[in-house]
Amino acid sequence: STKRITSINTKLNMKQKTSEKILEYIAKNGQAAANELADYAGLTTRAIRMQLSNLLIDGKVSKLGMPPQVFYVLDDGSAAKGQSTQDAQDGLGSLHTNSISAEMQKIINDNFLTITPSGERREGVPGFIYWCEKQNLPLEKTAQEYVKTLAKYEAYKKDGLIDGMYKMKTTFDQIFLDKLFYLDFYSVEDERFGKTKLGQLLLYAKQSQSRVLIKELVEKVAPQLKAIIEKYKIEAVGFIPPTVKREVQLMKELERQLNLSIPSISLVKLKTEIAVPQKTLNKLQDRVENAAKTILVNDSRAYNTILLIDDALGSGATLNEIAKKIKARKVANKVVGLAITGSFSGFEIISEV
Repeated sequence: STKRITSINTKLNMKQKTSEKILEYIAKNGQAAANELADYAGLTTRAIRMQLSNLLIDGKVSKLGMPPQVFYVLDDGSAAKGQSTQDAQDGLGSLHTNSISAEMQKIINDNFLTITPSGERREGVPGFIYWCEKQNLPLEKTAQEYVKTLAKYEAYKKDGLIDGMYKMKTTFDQIFLDKLFYLDFYSVEDERFGKTKLGQLLLYAKQSQSRVLIKELVEKVAPQLKAIIEKYKIEAVGFIPPTVKREVQLMKELERQLNLSIPSISLVKLKTEIAVPQKTLNKLQDRVENAAKTILVNDSRAYNTILLIDDALGSGATLNEIAKKIKARKVANKVVGLAITGSFSGFEIISEV
């Protein structure tokens, strides 16, 4: 009926006017929260959120932050950043990827992750395109070099693990670890490509103290960790205690979320007048001294084989010194070390984590 059509048109006009009000307010103020917009428009927060949802879908606004502090800004043309890798590939990526083979795209999708200066996560092919544009690098040539670089590092992996014992043998005169594995290198040798995907996740999970990122990290490492426990008949596990005090400690969360069925041995980080993280020490002997004097094995139980887990391995001094103490106290006959990430060669300082 005419009345019904008129009513529908009125509602559409009201909706349009409200969305225009929202856009005008954000343009004037630079940013706005939902409750702020609700007060301005004289509507409920729920009604405003519905309007904002439509504006997000239309690509007219972008969302910054996470609950409880979320703000809306006018979109700068990068709405694709919030899409899935596949969605973004169909949009932004399809403009660029004709020169990259399907095989290379798969490798990049599986391995590439970058974090923008404003804290946005970009991964896969769309993230690689963003990174190349940011660095002013040619996409096709850089993609070929990236895939070639990854192949070099993949050669060090066997069954998804990197044997770190060669590094230990070239670093220490006495080795107390019986085996040492990395799940991945922390970064690739070519500085252009920076940290690996696992290295990025580890760094930002620690720095942001994000349980969401830690959960993602746990999901990635759990299968290989459990495979090591089964293969080497691990009877107990030790999580390397942190030096830097944080509200959310990665290793504690790792232990909690893994929820392993085997016992954990007690490793104690002693409080000192001044906390000195290993990452601040450049000399190998200083790192050995730091590990030897600040971490104690406070356990009297006896096992055949123990697994020690660390987040990032630079020199290997911490794992080696704790293995030495475990064997001296006869807590275990054999000690296997596992680092989520480790340095590629020589004595390389992992200075960020």
